[in-house]
Amino acid sequence: MKKLALKSTFIALSALFAVNSSVIAADFNEGKEYSQIRQVPSAQKEVVEFFSFYCPHCYDFEMSYKIPAAIKDGLPQDATLVQYHVNFLGRQSENLTRAWALAMALGVEDKVKSALFEAAQKDALKSMDDIRAIFLNHGVTAEQFDGGIDSFAVNGLVNKQKQGVEEFKVRGVPAFFVNGQYQINAEGFSDVGSTSEFVKRYVDAVLFLVKK
Repeated sequence: MKKLALKSTFIALSALFAVNSSVIAADFNEGKEYSQIRQVPSAQKEVVEFFSFYCPHCYDFEMSYKIPAAIKDGLPQDATLVQYHVNFLGRQSENLTRAWALAMALGVEDKVKSALFEAAQKDALKSMDDIRAIFLNHGVTAEQFDGGIDSFAVNGLVNKQKQGVEEFKVRGVPAFFVNGQYQINAEGFSDVGSTSEFVKRYVDAVLFLVKK
């Protein structure tokens, strides 16, 4: 009798969890937490974030809330996170877009990202030489930087970032787009009760749309 009761309880809890899971998934609504910008998704499952090292909200998303890292950790194996820099904030924004293209080409984004954010937030970047010094201080050789900063591959990635801004009509950052079909609406999370809840719901919304 006791085993039967336990089994019945387990079944009831399993059913409740299934219902709760569907409620959570359905809790993200078009027009609130996200907008559909295209009818057809991209061929590749992809989350694209547009950001600027000069943007204080981008700094918070990256350094304090760690939203991009949480999204990356939660992505299915067939999906990727790409971060593109924008040119419309800060006097060294174009140089930073090019430098970020080099970081992507070399695969050193995680090595230089924090230092670039800190320097830009302090308005400490006066020229490409300052950016170069950061790269050299974080494991990139002078030969890699000087030989790569104007290379064909980097030029291509610079253009890809610029084209992305135009294609998605990015006017503010941070901006997240999912599978080329959905855009996350930050204002749609204004009813959350805490920063931790905001972070969780934002990340969950992105991951929900990736798998939608």
